[in-house]
Amino acid sequence: MSSRDPLDDLLDRWHPPAHLVPDLRAEIRREIARATPSHRGSWLTRLDRAFAQPSFAITFVAACVLLGLFLAEARVSRLHAAYGAQIARSYVQLIDPLLDAQPTAPAATTNPAAKATP
Repeated sequence: MSSRDPLDDLLDRWHPPAHLVPDLRAEIRREIARATPSHRGSWLTRLDRAFAQPSFAITFVAACVLLGLFLAEARVSRLHAAYGAQIARSYVQLIDPLLDAQPTAPAATTNPAAKATP
C-alpha cells in the first residue's frame, strides 16, 4: 500500500560531491561580503542609497512639507503681528492726532542748558 515516489530512489543514492569546500558556511559568508557593497563611500553614494529606500524618501518629503508649512505659518504670524501693531498705531493717531508717533530723545528734553536763554 505504500506508494513510493520515483525521486525517493534518486535521493537515496545522492551523495554530496567531493569538490565542495569543507567549510561551506564560511565560504558563503565571504561571497556575500564580497558581493555586498561596502558601507563606506562618498556621501553622495550613501545619500543615493538612502533615497533608494521608499520609506526614507517618503519620510524626507513629509518632513520637508511640514517644515515648509511651519515656516509659512511663522511668516504669516509675523506679518499679522506687524499689521496689528500698525492698526494700533493708526488708532492711537486717530484718537490723539497731537501724539507724536516717535518719542523725542530723552537727552534733548531733560538738558537744562539747552533751554537757557541769553
